Amino acid sequence: MGIKRWVGQRITGFLNREKPPPVAPLCDFDKIRFEVRPGDVLLVEGRSRVSEVIKLITQSAWTHTALYIGRLADVDDPQLRLHIRHSFQGDPNEQLLVEALIGEGTVVVPLSKYRQDHLRICRPRGLSRQDAQHVVSHVARRLGTPYDMRQILDLARFLFPWAILPRRWRSSLFAHNAGEATRTVCSTLLTEAFSSINFPVMPVIQASRDGAIRLYRRNSRLSVPRDFDYSPYFDIIKYPFVAFDEGGLYRKLPWDHGTIYNDETEIFVQTSLPDAVSGAAGST
Repeated sequence: MGIKRWVGQRITGFLNREKPPPVAPLCDFDKIRFEVRPGDVLLVEGRSRVSEVIKLITQSAWTHTALYIGRLADVDDPQLRLHIRHSFQGDPNEQLLVEALIGEGTVVVPLSKYRQDHLRICRPRGLSRQDAQHVVSHVARRLGTPYDMRQILDLARFLFPWAILPRRWRSSLFAHNAGEATRTVCSTLLTEAFSSINFPVMPVIQASRDGAIRLYRRNSRLSVPRDFDYSPYFDIIKYPFVAFDEGGLYRKLPWDHGTIYNDETEIFVQTSLPDAVSGAAGST
């Protein structure tokens, strides 16, 4: 094994190391699994070290995107099905995602991989089945494409205290107030897939004096996961772990009098509720 590859693997392992999953997730995975459709974008709040960096850079909880492609039988093109099958040796009835990962490149994984994570579905509004298949094809044909190694090194350097590294070693990619250059940690793969069918994610919109509207594509390398959350062209679908569908049912949620401080292991128990709250919720 070459020294360069060895160093890359060590850095990748460091960046991808994850915190334990929450005791109870914020979303209902079984409902998400039932609802998701081919062509949907899945947003993930990651738990790794690199996820914490992306949260800081993008000022968003969403650190990762993946495209839901369905089961193998949901892929219309038989040759594309074979291509995906070559990259995924699991159960052909598994629900599948295509994603780009540090250290792995573009891969196909089961949806169940994210069972314990905080997820959100972003559904492209009005997307036809034919265009959804085109988007699936675009990302699936990139399977095996390597991840940008420069991004790995930049993320690693960002995690070091600023005072330790000489200024010339610090990556301008993550420098504070560096403008658009800080956005190269991105969801390029998915943005390019939607751009291939002229579906907007976060376009630049300009209106001329005569009232004509022009849309301009943004550089796909500058896209980040939160763009799919913010985009007015994607519908947001949420399924909270503890849900209520009818008016007033929030009053019956199983609240405890304790308050969480810092993390789930630190619970401060308040012996009495404030008057305003107790008056609204009723006596307990």
